[in-house]
Amino acid sequence: MTHQPVLDLHTHSNRSDGLDTPAYLMQRAKRLGVDLIGLADHDTTDGWAEGLASAKQLGLGFLPAIEISTHAVLSSKKRISVHILAYRPDPNHPKLVEELAKTRESRVGRAKRMVELISEDYPISWEEITQHIRPGSTVGRPAIADALARAGIVKDRSAAFDTILHKSSPYYISEHSLSTTEAIELAIEAGAAPVIAHPLMDFPAGKSTADLPDTHFKEMVEAGLKGLEVYHRQVPKAAREWLLDFAKNHNLFTTGSSDYHGVGGKVNELGENSTSVEDFRSLIAQSSGADYYLPEELDWL
Repeated sequence: MTHQPVLDLHTHSNRSDGLDTPAYLMQRAKRLGVDLIGLADHDTTDGWAEGLASAKQLGLGFLPAIEISTHAVLSSKKRISVHILAYRPDPNHPKLVEELAKTRESRVGRAKRMVELISEDYPISWEEITQHIRPGSTVGRPAIADALARAGIVKDRSAAFDTILHKSSPYYISEHSLSTTEAIELAIEAGAAPVIAHPLMDFPAGKSTADLPDTHFKEMVEAGLKGLEVYHRQVPKAAREWLLDFAKNHNLFTTGSSDYHGVGGKVNELGENSTSVEDFRSLIAQSSGADYYLPEELDWL
């Protein structure tokens, strides 16, 4: 019987808001029995080369990706943040490079403004934060969360996001981003397969799935969406069932991932969710912008 591989398609390194270097991320994945890692740092491809080199050395599969920050307007009063995973985009696609640079620059400005606000009430500083960030890494709220934890203001990242950095907090500032449909279209232009990351993770317990924004999802499909990240620890069971049905009805593949950020970054652990071989093959068939890597023992994929 053929071994059923563990394919974890959504992880982060210290090139964005993860805590592990790309090489250490691959080493840890290998120790934990993961067969293939998708490296999807926020708005950057900077970790791909190191991740791929380490994966090859370890005999681990490697799938290059990025997680793009986007926004969707559901009504005149409701704008939501949506993250799009772009699998195998061309890292040199001019428009993609330009848009990712804009987003990273916006993230830095936004983070600085948030720190300025928070520092009026808590003892943190931008200087201290930058001392703990690798130069060139994508800056976001996790870096601020880590600073709050180091200062003893919160227990860990999760506590910071639940309180001081929550979207309802007076310190929260929204960021520049493409619209979700624009990001999907751009991902396809760059040869990538676009997938919604952890969709409906804020779906309230007990709420009827009849109230879900069906039109919003259909607009993404019309823009070229290829898949849904259904198997993720933050996607509630009721939402997962709705998503599986939606994927089936609209010929989308589904993925399973950890969204690992490093030990201490999030409780998410490498390999806690996996993508099926069939869905992995569908993803590969619908993307062509960048090469992926499979070791000899996985060449049957």
